[in-house]
Amino acid sequence: MKNKIGTLNALYPLPTVLVGTVINGKPNYITMAHVGVLKANIVCMGMAKVHFSGHGIIENKTFSINVPSTKQTVVTDYCGVVSGKNTDKSELFTSFYGVMKTAPMIEEFAVNMECKLIDHLDYGSHDIFIGEIVNTFCDDSVLTDGQIDLKKIDPILFDMNTRKYWQLGDSYAKAWSIGKTHPKF
Repeated sequence: MKNKIGTLNALYPLPTVLVGTVINGKPNYITMAHVGVLKANIVCMGMAKVHFSGHGIIENKTFSINVPSTKQTVVTDYCGVVSGKNTDKSELFTSFYGVMKTAPMIEEFAVNMECKLIDHLDYGSHDIFIGEIVNTFCDDSVLTDGQIDLKKIDPILFDMNTRKYWQLGDSYAKAWSIGKTHPKF
């Protein structure tokens, strides 16, 4: 018998990222885990309206997604517990820009995505931002045969229910392949 546990969201853990935007002419970064994929080059994220970074996304119509490793957990968490309203987070990283010039990315993180805002939904207490990936930047150190290697990135995973960070385990099967071994295939 299954236990009813209320309306708990059981889709965690999610990758933890830093979202970059420009506010008042400076790079600002916010820690986010509510970032998802709508299709291959389209991302979405939900951000409470109280966050400072949302203003920069709305104003510039751009943002970046920067993927930290577990070795960068302290600075990543720090960016989520202090507000850009009161703290200059631009000094924490070496920022660089792609073609849009208003989506700051973090040189110290191995994977960065430059995004243009294609839709903004007002969802009460939250803004939903939908962005198109314009460019992805990646260090050679996290590539295997020209592909991003999750094990080499060692991304931070976040579980909202326990308020804990997790690490990625090992891969165990090839997608769109292992199902072909099912007896009914």
